[in-house]
Amino acid sequence: MVRGMADEASPSAPTRDPSVPPAPGAARPPTASASERGEAPEARWFGFREVDPNAKAPMVRQVFDSVATNYDVMNDLMSGGIHRLWKSTLIEMIKPRPGMTLLDVAGGTGDISFRFLDAAGGGANAFVCDINEQMILVGRDRAIDRGVLDGVEWIVGDAEKVPLKSRSVDVYTIAFGLRNVTRIDAALAEARRVLKPGGRFFCLEFSRVVLPVLRDIYDQYSFTVLPRLGQMVAGDREAYQYLVESIRQFPDQESLVGRIEAAGFGQVRYRNLTGGVAAIHSGWRL
Repeated sequence: MVRGMADEASPSAPTRDPSVPPAPGAARPPTASASERGEAPEARWFGFREVDPNAKAPMVRQVFDSVATNYDVMNDLMSGGIHRLWKSTLIEMIKPRPGMTLLDVAGGTGDISFRFLDAAGGGANAFVCDINEQMILVGRDRAIDRGVLDGVEWIVGDAEKVPLKSRSVDVYTIAFGLRNVTRIDAALAEARRVLKPGGRFFCLEFSRVVLPVLRDIYDQYSFTVLPRLGQMVAGDREAYQYLVESIRQFPDQESLVGRIEAAGFGQVRYRNLTGGVAAIHSGWRL
């Protein structure tokens, strides 16, 4: 089942919270600075370009419209195929079991949810929430191809205004998605809101490489090779250029720990993967 932001949830599922406001309409470009308006610093950056914060989400949506059908290829190119091992590590950390409910935000193609359901061995449920409808449709088609007809629901929704009730899920994951939201702190606050007390938060994201030799190699690959591969494989150099730039604009590991703690999570930790090319941050909803 695919539902949009205005649809009603099924009776057996955590239902939409009517107190969550709808997405605001477009506004005039602000005249004050981002800091004067109290906005998160990332709200005005689309990669290395400074933009009106109200324009960022539609611009990001356009990027993923472009790469939706090649999303796994994109992750292969950006990680050298290692993202599959990183996702396996994430699932091992979650320890899925029957009866668990997962919310996977920015999870359009369903990869994390499929892995979660497989590892749980039956009796678990997953909600896949993505602001990009094209990504959701790709994920739904893959679910049909895999014969996954029960236990997963597809939601077109915003990480900053998740259309589920408070305290309704056991595990929240966001993989390669947090750096694309307009306001990271708002998304983290929503993660805490929808988690049950004692629930777990996990963020798998490209991060800050900690090995100097690897950092130089990765920078050369990212800025020189990857956009060219994006043009060759997906016919969209600009989308891949944005994705590389968005990684460099994302908070480093320690900075993200502070922001997750500020959102109200406890025992926040991170685990570097492949020398910090990626990292998994985790925390408990107290």
